[in-house]
Amino acid sequence: MEASRRKFVQLLGSSPLLFVPAMGFSLGKANPEQSMTIQQVIDLILKSVPGAPFPNSVDTIKAGDASQKVTGIVTTMFATIDVIRKAAALGANFIIAHEPTFYTHSDETKWLETDEIYQYKIALLNKLHITVWRFHDHIHAHRPDGVLTGVLSALGWEKMADAKIPNLITLPASPLHSIIEGVKKKLEIKHLKYIGDKNQVCSRIVIMPGAAGVRTHIYSVGKQKPDLIICGEISEWETGEYIRDLQASGAKTSLLVLGHSVSEEPGMEWLLTWLKPQLPPIPLTHIPSGDPFSWD
Repeated sequence: MEASRRKFVQLLGSSPLLFVPAMGFSLGKANPEQSMTIQQVIDLILKSVPGAPFPNSVDTIKAGDASQKVTGIVTTMFATIDVIRKAAALGANFIIAHEPTFYTHSDETKWLETDEIYQYKIALLNKLHITVWRFHDHIHAHRPDGVLTGVLSALGWEKMADAKIPNLITLPASPLHSIIEGVKKKLEIKHLKYIGDKNQVCSRIVIMPGAAGVRTHIYSVGKQKPDLIICGEISEWETGEYIRDLQASGAKTSLLVLGHSVSEEPGMEWLLTWLKPQLPPIPLTHIPSGDPFSWD
């Protein structure tokens, strides 16, 4: 996702609004004459999610002070050190991240207190007066799922999704190699992994961005009988081995693994265009955290 389309997507108060998908969140408008605190922005977002805020959610403040006035908002997948520095350079003091800031799902930091990288990162956030809030459980709990909405929009598959099962897609019959090339181009992914025959004709597709887990992957194979599963990441010794055995048995479901970060990044990019009309003229920017891996 390092090509030009996702290098930086920025919306300023005076900028024209980018395309906002018809399906999605609906927020009450903020008073354009009033500055807002970070907590007020969070509260405004959570109003769009039925039953929010959820108890025991990972969607909490990871660093900073939610009472400070917002100077700029950055959306991203991971609040990496590079993203933090770029946010500061833009004058933004609020990062909305989809995934953990401190390396585990719960962002538990007690075990990291003596770790040099943790100390460096938290000191950097404090020095720059940047607040990080995670937006994971609630964006997925919205109907439609905000991340899935962004991914389908980026792929151009919104109209091909099943009305009752939004992650079940019916495409015109195409060979797997054609689908792979299309996904790589539209999501700007340089490399991905797959299991299957590249000449297999696929039409019925289940897409699961992120890390849905082996039980969900296997359940979807049994329930939906797809030609292809597209997911963010797998444990290779779980889903990968299941698909290998499945194909050895004579079944035809193939697997396409995009990578976790790049598979959900479009959802956080789309979030920015949804948020823009609801807020005063606060600078809004999507900074992709990108894929941390290089390929040799």
